[in-house]
Amino acid sequence: MHRLTEKALRISSGLLLACTLLLAAPLLAADKAQREPVTIEADSAVFDERKGQSIYTGHVIITQGGMQIHADEVTVYTEEDELKRIIASGEPVHFRQQREGEKEIHGEARRLDYQANDEHLLLQDQAWLTQDGNRFSGQRIEYDMLRERVTAAQAEDGSQRVKVTIQPKTKSPSPENGQP
Repeated sequence: MHRLTEKALRISSGLLLACTLLLAAPLLAADKAQREPVTIEADSAVFDERKGQSIYTGHVIITQGGMQIHADEVTVYTEEDELKRIIASGEPVHFRQQREGEKEIHGEARRLDYQANDEHLLLQDQAWLTQDGNRFSGQRIEYDMLRERVTAAQAEDGSQRVKVTIQPKTKSPSPENGQP
């Protein structure tokens, strides 16, 4: 009976480890992306090291790993040489993210606020976000990258309601339907 208990314990431990690794995979991918260097291109830049702030203007392109932001003006906040926050504005701001093994996410808005620590993205003013043909649009869209959760809200005056388009999954023809 003692051997049976040990074997069950080993199997349980193995299952627990496998589940932990599966659940941690998005977090590990996010951590890997945050360790990638941040590259910024712009027409002009102003740095204030004391404030940990830099302002970029004119055709700004920010790249970190599989994430890219295009904007007219961007303010980047850092703390101890670590990226903390990005605020971007434009007509419009473009956002794109491609994580390893996942579908590309693309979005636009007139204002973007990205919190690097918790990988939280806020798109405001004529915002939309799309992935794999599914599309969310509204005045305000929040995207929690770690939890892969999207929250959309209408304009306060009700003028721009939330719109969601979900594409049906395409099924391959099956032999029992008489198709090859």
